[in-house]
Amino acid sequence: MSWDATALESLGHAQRYESRAITAENRTGAKGNGGKAASPLGISRKGSPCLNDIPSGETVTLADIEGHGAITHIWFTVDEKTSESDCFVLRDLVLRMYWDDEEAPSVEVPLGDFFCCGFARACLVNSAPVAVVPNRGFNCYWKMPFRSHARITIENQHANPIPALFYQIDYRLDDDPPADDLAHFHAQWRRQPITELGHDYVVLDGVKGRGHYVGTYLALSTLERYWWGEGEMKFYIDGDDAYPTICGTGTEDYFGGSWSFARQENGRTVEQTYCTPYLGYPYYSRHDELIHNDYHNDDVPPQRGFYRWHIPDPITFRHDLKVTLQQIGVGYRGLFERRDDVTTVAYWYQVEPHAPFPELPAAEARWPR
Repeated sequence: MSWDATALESLGHAQRYESRAITAENRTGAKGNGGKAASPLGISRKGSPCLNDIPSGETVTLADIEGHGAITHIWFTVDEKTSESDCFVLRDLVLRMYWDDEEAPSVEVPLGDFFCCGFARACLVNSAPVAVVPNRGFNCYWKMPFRSHARITIENQHANPIPALFYQIDYRLDDDPPADDLAHFHAQWRRQPITELGHDYVVLDGVKGRGHYVGTYLALSTLERYWWGEGEMKFYIDGDDAYPTICGTGTEDYFGGSWSFARQENGRTVEQTYCTPYLGYPYYSRHDELIHNDYHNDDVPPQRGFYRWHIPDPITFRHDLKVTLQQIGVGYRGLFERRDDVTTVAYWYQVEPHAPFPELPAAEARWPR
């Protein structure tokens, strides 16, 4: 049964939970505590819709929830820049999530990349768990269960204060205790600004325990000419060493496409973007259209953003997991090893505890080319 069909099926039954929501106006999500702030129109008339002027260097707790339940929907919107020279807000804000009083986060991802908007630029995304709609409406529907506590923070690593951050975190408090086999949601960001020839890029490793891998976001800046997408996605599962249990047939194949996503247009080969519930290529650009300068043009290396959700087909592991991606291209001379700028977000569920994440690079090291 598909993601949507499962949700629709459940609507025919009485729900065994209480619904709550956290916003800038109701920071605790407390029952009967929404809409109390005042505006020029009076009390409970659009009084406090956002967090204002979040200082540079500050970490703000967005949610601090006691009890057992699950986060069911998260929405954000924020401007992409604070000035012409400070235009990477979506890479400078770091989203973190902690489950059941753990000290190390289970989610640590720049805000834009978490919502499949790499390169610090928003794009439209139309998928089952992640949707980005005009203008910069970032939504996710990943179910994020917790046994006793959930905490979500956002850190401003941008050079300037963030004038306005709008958000809503919808969650539920369950009547029934959590199952013994509850698996927590995780997401991890990685980048290799220049990959090594003949060495596979590591999407995820060091995962120990039992769980299932549910998705990949790839933000690729190609640094060499010719076709870039022959590299295979590999999943090393439960003790795999030299060779993986699952090995794909090519990068565009992993994201559901084929034959370079291409169409012919006036003698030129043109790639086509697309969005579907579980796989997509929502972003392609060779230009930075957010800023203008009288002394240089807006060219950037070709930028491509992809997602693949393993929701109908999660990749399960019982003991450990490693995920890699090759950088292989092809041209008239045949296959060749490539070096490109690769960024990924890996999404998975696992039974806690999880292994520590690699240290997140500093803000400037995360900026796109």
